[in-house]
Amino acid sequence: MSLILFNKPFQVMCQFSAHPSRATLTDYLTIPGIYPAGRLDADSEGLVLLTDDGRLQHEISHPARKLTKTYLAQVEGIPSRSAIEKLQAPIDLGDFVTLPCKASRIEDPEWLWPRNPPIRHRENAPASWLALTLIEGKNRQVRRMTASIGFPTLRLIRIAIGPYRLEEIPLMPGEWQEVSSSQLTNRM
Repeated sequence: MSLILFNKPFQVMCQFSAHPSRATLTDYLTIPGIYPAGRLDADSEGLVLLTDDGRLQHEISHPARKLTKTYLAQVEGIPSRSAIEKLQAPIDLGDFVTLPCKASRIEDPEWLWPRNPPIRHRENAPASWLALTLIEGKNRQVRRMTASIGFPTLRLIRIAIGPYRLEEIPLMPGEWQEVSSSQLTNRM
């Protein structure tokens, strides 16, 4: 059974099938029979787990397992303590209500790679970084959460899934590494 940690670059589609205008996982991974256990949208970067084991893929992706996912979000503006508290509480996003999460403002992550292309820089609009840890991961959820409190996401990177963290297993965008799944399966 393979478990692959992959650092998905910005603008890469999290699929193996061809896309008319964007790179896909096929451009980076040529291991036969693996599939992503969860996805990241093209505008997001960071950690994706892939496996050739259908049962493990289901376990990783299933919402009932409550596998934590940690994101770094660079947002426009500097959220106040009350804005962070709003992020941590359930938020009604219209089509669903989020579960409570952990959220905090952090210093600029020095270890993080530069994005290509870089995010837009505006002198009159400062940016700051948030760390968010969720036990769910619906479509564009973090972006929708930060926008709902008035701080749109400029850059979003998933840095951890369960026990696997990009800063501990340094992978540059487009790089991957095979790891033992025992660290993960022992937690589920």
